[in-house]
Amino acid sequence: MTDDGRRDGQPGGEAGVVTGAASSRLTDAEAAVLAYEGRSWPGPGAKERAIREGLGLSPVRYYQLLNTLMDDPRALAHAPTTVNRLRRLREAQRARR
Repeated sequence: MTDDGRRDGQPGGEAGVVTGAASSRLTDAEAAVLAYEGRSWPGPGAKERAIREGLGLSPVRYYQLLNTLMDDPRALAHAPTTVNRLRRLREAQRARR
C-alpha cells in the first residue's frame, strides 16, 4: 500500500498524478452515508431504523462518520449541497454556544 492509502498499481488523481488522499474517491460506505443524509425522513425513528438496516451501522457510528466527512474535500466534491448544508448547521450550533 502506498502512503496515500492506495494499493500499488491503482490509478491516482487526474491523468495518473497522485496528489494525496484528497484526490481519491469516497468509499461506498462514505457515499452511502452522504446519500442517507441528503434524503428527507418522516422522523428520527425512521432514519435511525434505515441506518441500522440499510447501512448496518449504529446511529452513533453513522454520525461519527458523517462528522468526519463534513471536513473531507472528497465529500464536498461528491455531495456539495449536503456537505455545505451540514457545515452551515454546525456553524449555527457553534454560534449559539
